[in-house]
Amino acid sequence: FLKTGLFLAITMLLFTGCRTAPVYNVSHKAVSPTSYSRMQSAILRAGNSLGWQMSRVRKGLIRGKLALRTHVAIVNIFYSGSNYSIKYVKSTNLKYNPQNGTIHSNYNGWIKNLETAIDAQLMR
Repeated sequence: FLKTGLFLAITMLLFTGCRTAPVYNVSHKAVSPTSYSRMQSAILRAGNSLGWQMSRVRKGLIRGKLALRTHVAIVNIFYSGSNYSIKYVKSTNLKYNPQNGTIHSNYNGWIKNLETAIDAQLMR
């Protein structure tokens, strides 16, 4: 019984650990109008609070990189004073499949967490 239970537990971990899903992008999410500098600050603070390495590329564009163990996700965050978008750029060890637009489901969780953190920073 113990061997069967252990086998089932390992099998479940393997299958749940390999889930893929369509890539989640945030597209032109509307927010209360604010300045470019306030939007930029909110995005930088949100990303940094979650362990993202955030760098300003130019006005209206921030590049975010999250590196966890051997997994890396890179996104572009486009923004104005009234909306922002988070777009997939590239990844390492996240099972990205460009043909069907899927990626490891953990990626989507990271992007949703970043989106929530940006929204929280903008409400401050």
